[in-house]
Amino acid sequence: MKKCLGVFLILAFVVGCETESKLTFDTLQLAGENCTDCPTIEINIPNAMDESSVATAINRSLREEIISLLSFSEDQTIDSVDKAIASFTDSYKELKENFPEEVAWEAQINGEVVYEDTNIVTIKLNSYSFTGGAHGYASTTFLNFDKMEGKELENYDLFEDYEGFAQFAEAQFRDQEKIPQDKNINATGFMFEGDAFHLAQNVGYTPNGIQMVYNQYEVASYADGPIVLTLAFDDINKYLKFKTIKS
Repeated sequence: MKKCLGVFLILAFVVGCETESKLTFDTLQLAGENCTDCPTIEINIPNAMDESSVATAINRSLREEIISLLSFSEDQTIDSVDKAIASFTDSYKELKENFPEEVAWEAQINGEVVYEDTNIVTIKLNSYSFTGGAHGYASTTFLNFDKMEGKELENYDLFEDYEGFAQFAEAQFRDQEKIPQDKNINATGFMFEGDAFHLAQNVGYTPNGIQMVYNQYEVASYADGPIVLTLAFDDINKYLKFKTIKS
């Protein structure tokens, strides 16, 4: 009986620690003006509620991403989401005045927490914008955060062996996209700069492993859409700075 009680207490402690390590999020919903000559703007992103340095970093980085996606000018005074929404709206209204036939602009930004453990939390942003032309533009952005240090991580910060990971990723990319290992990386029509493989600009932790998303135009044409490569943790843990047993 004592042995069973001991096991129970250990399990309770582990579960309790895992629960306490999780950050608390609610959803921040924002929208643009509702009028006939206004663009459609819809924003749904996580909002970190904890009073911690990593929560502050998460909310700051999300705000900066939204400002970057919506700001339609190089005005350095656009330092808030409200100002960015106003910039997007005003730019469309100004264009509409000069060109009444202009099709309505649109911006949609949706974010979610896709991964969290004791050390890492990753937020994925899916955005779509249409500002005239033949088609709109969709993109995926990963934001990775070090929970212990309370800061956003650059891609190279994720790896203990960056070069080793890049070599492994290239081999898997070639296999997935059916590019012969002994041929140029662009042999089948890709457009890697300098004819050399490179990691995607957006790399993030997900429940299924490290995921890389090459957005449209990054290494292929718009018609090819985004190129996604997911590498299981079991295969890449040795390259990671923040290792995980999830696969």
